[in-house]
Amino acid sequence: MSGNLVIREAREADLPAILEIYNDAVRDTTAIFNEIIVDLDNRRAWMAERQGRGFPVLVAELDGRTVGYASYGDWRPHDGYRNTREHSIYVHQGCRGQGIGKVLLEALIGRARENRVHVLIGCIEAGNSTSIALHTRLGFRLVGTFREVGHKFGRWLDLACVELVLD
Repeated sequence: MSGNLVIREAREADLPAILEIYNDAVRDTTAIFNEIIVDLDNRRAWMAERQGRGFPVLVAELDGRTVGYASYGDWRPHDGYRNTREHSIYVHQGCRGQGIGKVLLEALIGRARENRVHVLIGCIEAGNSTSIALHTRLGFRLVGTFREVGHKFGRWLDLACVELVLD
């Protein structure tokens, strides 16, 4: 990666870039199983809800441009799962493969430790070997694969689940 990469808390000014990155993932990838393009108000509400609950929303800024973001939130809604969080990471399509996802994930893991998260969960489209390998390199363990639980682009998708026990 060339340039100056900074990981920081997301701000209102980052929302157009977050929207662009998210909608690209919806439109062109299986990184998320959603199929509906969202608007700026949707991302604004998403960020306000996350930050309002004390969950981090981190952005990767490369030479002053927001090129990725990461966050975590509830894994399941029941009280007994309050120390487990599910995370997500998205990188601008023109910046993938440069190590930005790794830096974002490392920062998110650090934030999870600070916030006393016990387990961090990731759910990855099973064909995304790059993301699975990144998570494995950072200590996540592949715990299982759900077969054909998603459907997008006219085909069934498998979901690989990874976990990292933090304490």
